[in-house]
Amino acid sequence: MRGLPFRFALGFLVAALTVVPARGQNREHQQIAADIRMLQEQYARQQLMLTTLERTLQAILTRLDAQGDDVRRGFANQRLQVDSVATGVRVVREKIDENNVRVSSLAQEVEALRMAMPMLGAPLTDLEVDPETGLPVNPAVASSLPANAGISPKRLYDTAYTDYTTGQWALSRQGFEQFIITFPRSELADDALFFIGQNYYADGMFLEAADAYEQVSVRYPAGDVVAEALYKRGLALERLDQIDLARETFQTVVREHPDDNMANLAQQALDRLD
Repeated sequence: MRGLPFRFALGFLVAALTVVPARGQNREHQQIAADIRMLQEQYARQQLMLTTLERTLQAILTRLDAQGDDVRRGFANQRLQVDSVATGVRVVREKIDENNVRVSSLAQEVEALRMAMPMLGAPLTDLEVDPETGLPVNPAVASSLPANAGISPKRLYDTAYTDYTTGQWALSRQGFEQFIITFPRSELADDALFFIGQNYYADGMFLEAADAYEQVSVRYPAGDVVAEALYKRGLALERLDQIDLARETFQTVVREHPDDNMANLAQQALDRLD
C-alpha cells in the first residue's frame, strides 16, 4: 500500500514534466503562426499596392499614348498645312512667271506697233490712207513703212530661226537682218547678227561669215554670244587660209573669255594650227 502513493507521485511528476514542454512548444507554434499571418498580411498589402501601382502606371501610359497620338496628329496637320502653303507659293510663283512672260510678250507687241506707227510730226492734213477706200494716199509714206510692221519681235526672230534650221540660208539672213533693223534694241539683236554669220558660214560664204561674226563683238560687246562669234570667226578665217588672223582670233577668245567653253575649243584650234 505504501508503494501506491509513490507511483502516483512519480506519475504526476512525469505528467507535469511532459506538460511543461508541450505548453512551451504550443507558445512557439503560436508565435510562428502569428508571424506567418503577419507576413501574409504584409504580402497581401504589398500585392494590393503593387496592383494599384500597375493600374496607375497603365493609366499614365495610356494617357501618354493618347497625348503622343495627339502630338503626331498635330505635327501631321502642320506638315499638311506647310505643304499646302508651299504648293500655293509654287503656284503663285508659276503664275507670276507666266504673267511676266505675257507682259514681256505684250511689251514686244507694243514695241512692234510703235515701230509701225507713222511719225506724229506729219501734218494732219497729209492723210496716209483714204478714209473711204482704205487705200494709201501718199505712196511714198506707205512704202516707207517696214515690211514686217505690226509683227512681234519673237515671231519675226522665230521665223528667221526656223528658216535657218531648215537650210533656207538666204531667207533666214533676210529675216534676221529685218529683225535687227526693226528691233535694234532687242536683247536678241546680237543673236540675230550671230545667226546671220551662221547662215553665211553654212552657205559656204566664209568671208561674209567672218565679217558678220566680227560685227557681233563690235556692235554688241556685252552680248552673250561674243565668245562663240569670235571662235566661229576664227574657223571662217581658217577656211579662208588666213591662218595668222585665225590664230590671233583664237588667242583673243582664250585671253578675253577664259571661263567660256569656247576658250577650250579655241585652245584646241590653236594646238591644231601649231
